[in-house]
Amino acid sequence: MSTGPPPPGFSTGLPRRPAGSGTMPGMAFLLSILLSLTATWPVADPQVTRRFDPPPHPWQAGHRGVDLAAPPGTPVRAAAAGTVVFVGRIAGRGVVSVAHPGGLRTTYEPVSTGPLHVGDVVSAGQQLGTLAPGHPGCPSHACLHWGLRRGDDYLDPLTLLGAGRVRLLPL
Repeated sequence: MSTGPPPPGFSTGLPRRPAGSGTMPGMAFLLSILLSLTATWPVADPQVTRRFDPPPHPWQAGHRGVDLAAPPGTPVRAAAAGTVVFVGRIAGRGVVSVAHPGGLRTTYEPVSTGPLHVGDVVSAGQQLGTLAPGHPGCPSHACLHWGLRRGDDYLDPLTLLGAGRVRLLPL
């Protein structure tokens, strides 16, 4: 069986890296798959109240994460192992962001945090803080907004758990 060049117009859909870029092609993709094997829900017994609904263009309105209803004070846990890259307040709400292998970043808000600092290494399931009330549009007393990004691209965080929607995009 020949393993010659791919047919004209064939694309794997994966970005090409310049030669000598210092990284192995597809390594980020493989790391994100491994991350998905160890991911966990950020709150116990969550109810998804609003799903990921990305805008057609980055500057337009959309929902760049999922909302998970849970009682106020519920422990908020890291969905996967990583390094804390942000702890602070944005628009009056507590926010925590964790960087993961493969260029992924998860964000959690509104969260009341304890002794958590930028640079802290966290394991999957480690408590980041507790769920605070006050998420706009939440049909419950409290909802965790859980986001996922790879670089500038927002992704459905439920894909980390194998529960996200599959979207086919044109080549």
